[in-house]
Amino acid sequence: MSVKIRLRRMGQKKAPFYRVIVADSRAPRDGRFIDEIGTYNPGTDPSTFNIDEEAAKKWLANGAQPTEVVAKLFKIAGIQK
Repeated sequence: MSVKIRLRRMGQKKAPFYRVIVADSRAPRDGRFIDEIGTYNPGTDPSTFNIDEEAAKKWLANGAQPTEVVAKLFKIAGIQK
């Protein structure tokens, strides 16, 4: 089973915000997930996000692969280089 750290879309039409989740790579975008580790809101100026650093490091140590956008958020937060 391949585990990914990715975004789950929430919010209204044309006003999205996202939750950073850990999910099986075969699960649908807004489907089942294993753990929720943060949020990301691109609608604010500047964009805001908060991520549980301990949970993110735990999942990365266990082999979870972040998507491109999540990897950028981790880099900004100082979780991953």
